[in-house]
Amino acid sequence: MTKKQLINREISWLHFNERVLQEAMDKNNPLIERLKFLGIYSNNRDEFFRVRVATLRRMEAMGNKDDEFDFHPGRILKKINMIVEAQEKKFNSTFLEIKEALKKNNIFFVNEKEITPEQGQFVSQYFNQYVRPLLFPIMLKNLTSPEALRDKFIYLAVVLKDSKGEIDEDYALLMVPTDALSRYLLLPDQREKRFVMMLDDVVRYGLRDVFKPFGYDRIEAYTVKVTRDAELDIDSDISKSFYELMSESIKKRKKGMPVRFVFDKNIPNKLLNQLHKKLKISEEDTLRGGGRYHNFRDFMSFPNIGGDNFVYPRFKPLEHPMLKDNPSMLKVIRERDIMLHYPYQSFHYVIDLLREASIDPQVTAIKMTFYRAARDSNVINALINAARNGKYVTVFLEIQARFDEKANIYWSERLREEGVKIIKNLPGYKVHAKMMLIRRNEGGENVYYSNISTGNFNESTAQVYADDSLFTFNQEIGKEVNMLFHLFEAPYTPPSFKHFLVAPYFMRDQLIKLLNKEIRSAKEKKEAWVIIKLNNLVDKRIIQKLVAASRAGVKIKIICRGICVLVPGIPGYNENIEIVGVIDRYLEHSRALVFANEGKPLYYITSADWMVRNFDHRFEVACPVYDPELQKELMFILQTQLKDNVKARYINSEPVNLYKKFNKGDTRIRSQFYMYEYLKKQVDSE
Repeated sequence: MTKKQLINREISWLHFNERVLQEAMDKNNPLIERLKFLGIYSNNRDEFFRVRVATLRRMEAMGNKDDEFDFHPGRILKKINMIVEAQEKKFNSTFLEIKEALKKNNIFFVNEKEITPEQGQFVSQYFNQYVRPLLFPIMLKNLTSPEALRDKFIYLAVVLKDSKGEIDEDYALLMVPTDALSRYLLLPDQREKRFVMMLDDVVRYGLRDVFKPFGYDRIEAYTVKVTRDAELDIDSDISKSFYELMSESIKKRKKGMPVRFVFDKNIPNKLLNQLHKKLKISEEDTLRGGGRYHNFRDFMSFPNIGGDNFVYPRFKPLEHPMLKDNPSMLKVIRERDIMLHYPYQSFHYVIDLLREASIDPQVTAIKMTFYRAARDSNVINALINAARNGKYVTVFLEIQARFDEKANIYWSERLREEGVKIIKNLPGYKVHAKMMLIRRNEGGENVYYSNISTGNFNESTAQVYADDSLFTFNQEIGKEVNMLFHLFEAPYTPPSFKHFLVAPYFMRDQLIKLLNKEIRSAKEKKEAWVIIKLNNLVDKRIIQKLVAASRAGVKIKIICRGICVLVPGIPGYNENIEIVGVIDRYLEHSRALVFANEGKPLYYITSADWMVRNFDHRFEVACPVYDPELQKELMFILQTQLKDNVKARYINSEPVNLYKKFNKGDTRIRSQFYMYEYLKKQVDSE
């Protein structure tokens, strides 16, 4: 397998983020939604630098290569910088274009120099009442710790001057308090015109009053931002609990080494040099001059100040036709399997099921896994209520979920206080499988109700992440879910699973066996095809098997949202593989697999992407879907996405991210909107 047949995973990720940027560039999208996509792009890029660029820098410093695909970190870092710089130009031009479009709709961004005296009075009042109490300047000459600048925040580097020349020029740093206040201040309307002011500029407007008591009356302020290495360094002190080690590591993350320092390109060189010295930032590729504003991730929460036409049409979460008039979810699940599709259908059914189970006298136990819990989790509150009602509640809450460690530690302690059994975390492994198990005594026997999902039990992300969630009374499935919970507590004695494909034990090998079966079918001129939906495709062994299947004549359709290192459609090599990705209003998060299996297709939903970390370092599950009606439903969803000709792009195409061709006369299929209407008709027809 040559480098022309593979693309580096970091470069592939940047191509994914460009697909997000394309949504901001798409003039067919509502204006506020385009701003939000700029925010998503910016947030993604920051995390990329915190994690992937930081890792490459460490590899380069240690003289390591990327063993997986034999790429040199130094060369990749240079290519990353080139791509990011090109994307930055697109980003800036898109932002200016959106601002101009908003102007035409009487919505104006204004800075501290552009506001009227009347607006100035409003800004002064807001500044003194809400902003000033949150400002704590640090004089740059007094800065002793280079870690003083926190990750994820923007700072103003301030030049202090005295117009009379009686006081020497000085410099200060202060954090813009976006943790406590909105990044955007809406000014009073004027003659049907609406005005938005960035919090950065509100601070700039009031800075003179902050520093005037010290004799400074000429103030200049320039935005700077540090992005830090986010990888946790977990010490192996055996005298400390895993929770203590994780808590200490989270604190270390805040002081991680800088991997990027961005600044207003108009900042004076003298001040910039002082910042480099004080913050110990010296590497050339760490620095990037930019515009007046940074941290565009805040656009993700930009307010809708333009009306309904400026945002996507509201998709009210739908009821499920089998559940909408039924008072008991347990009764419905006992009668037939149910599959919910978030966010099209309502997540509240999960909470309803837990509420019912918590007060049902025949329910004896509830078990759940959590990877990312919502900040104010009603799901966890429902489990606490179940424990208070005398149910035996067991939870595995993944403490090592990146960027959610602190919240998960909090919830773990809270659950423990309520008498919930917390399964200890497994150093070196993460539990990424999403499962719920309810044990009920019926007729003197214990029976299981199971829920296996592709997404987290998180009511917040369920509003924007597109996931599939299976509810089943199948006792064989229930027993295997229970086996997995026992496995979390004794991971070195794996049992044999008849239905589940389980990582880190057998999943990769079992998937390869399934692909081998398709290869045999193709060679025997039988029906041979595979449909695969994933977030990321990186694992080299399984990619080699996909290529072998293609060469044998297996038709392979892949829907991949994010990283994909395989370059498809190479004549004589893998021309039977087609890969598309859909980026739209919702984040495509579900994973699903269908194998032709000699005319008797096998269907799975799974929590696992096809990456080394998922196969070898995480507990993952691929769960079969046995119900014929649900199989049809799942196939319809996959086929709809494969037919998408509005928001689908060819992955690793030339040029990069080429939109799927739309021929004149073709029916326009925007899969996410199509899906909502399809599920809505099911409810309306009942």
